[in-house]
Amino acid sequence: MIPAAFDYKAPTSVNEALQLLADGGDDAKIIAGGQSLLPVMKLRLAAPELLIDLAKIDSLKGIRDDGDAIVIGAMTPHFEVVDDPLVAEHASLIARCAETVADPQVRHRGTIGGACAHADPAGDLPAPMVALDAEFVIAGPGGQRRVSAADFFQDLFTTALGDDEILVEIRVPKYTGWGSAYQKFVRVAQQWAIAGVAATVRTDGGTIGEARLALTNMGPTPIRARAAEQALAGVAVQPDAVAGALASIADGTSPPTDINGDPEYRRHLASILGRRAVLAAART
Repeated sequence: MIPAAFDYKAPTSVNEALQLLADGGDDAKIIAGGQSLLPVMKLRLAAPELLIDLAKIDSLKGIRDDGDAIVIGAMTPHFEVVDDPLVAEHASLIARCAETVADPQVRHRGTIGGACAHADPAGDLPAPMVALDAEFVIAGPGGQRRVSAADFFQDLFTTALGDDEILVEIRVPKYTGWGSAYQKFVRVAQQWAIAGVAATVRTDGGTIGEARLALTNMGPTPIRARAAEQALAGVAVQPDAVAGALASIADGTSPPTDINGDPEYRRHLASILGRRAVLAAART
């Protein structure tokens, strides 16, 4: 289908974009890479009268070192995140998740900020943000504010972003020397995750010193598996030991029911994927 008619603006600064957003009110919509919004518009499930394209705002692009954190601009495409040496050294979990997003064409157009702002619980980028305690920097009429990943993802397709605000960058604490892995289950290539586990691990000899885990599509938002993290501390990097520590990884989750499976099936997948992700992370 063809989208409904709309006006199009491409500002060159965040302030200009915020002004356009304020002037457009409820009829205006921000577009980043467009890989989520445009399909919805083609189906006429969304019909904004004004699209504000952030592609020409250079300050929203790129990755930089900022002391104890790396900073990823919201308009940085997935493929740059996958290949960036700073991400590989200090936050490799994000790269491992980004490299599983759809296909190369989507990874070259889609952006990390757009994926997080869309907040699809089956998306691959929210989980590593929660696991790594990332911070989202948001610009609005009153200036900038920071929101932790735990507070940013609020519900199904719902974030802490206000209607008059724009996500400008993501700050990720450094996990230098930690191994990482992302395991998700799909029935066909490039499908949204039926279930997934993002894991980053710091090993101490043959045991796990620390672990951080987050679950994909096991509820309306990405879920931090804190009890499983605690259970993994001091556990040997062995399949049976890790499996035992992760026996309750899906406790308290509320997975959806759809054509791909029911909650019980997804909880079973989470335990298997968690074991695979932790072992792979510990061995990298």
